[in-house]
Amino acid sequence: MKVSIRYFASLREALGPAEQAEVAAGATVSVLRDQLLLLSEPHARVLSRDRAVRCAINQRMCTEDEVLAEGAEVAFFPPVTGG
Repeated sequence: MKVSIRYFASLREALGPAEQAEVAAGATVSVLRDQLLLLSEPHARVLSRDRAVRCAINQRMCTEDEVLAEGAEVAFFPPVTGG
């Protein structure tokens, strides 16, 4: 299934504002993050498991064990962002 991904703050600077991804039915945000880590060196660097990264689905904060739905918008951002 297809999901939209948006990046904010320093993640956006490194990866751009948005992209699309295909994930298996029943995939979680954690699975998506692991999939994104494999796309490129910049993805691996800014989404590294060593870095604190917050996430949201459809503009609602979530944990990485949240299951994704077709067409969901997943946002990744650092723990603190400015206005």
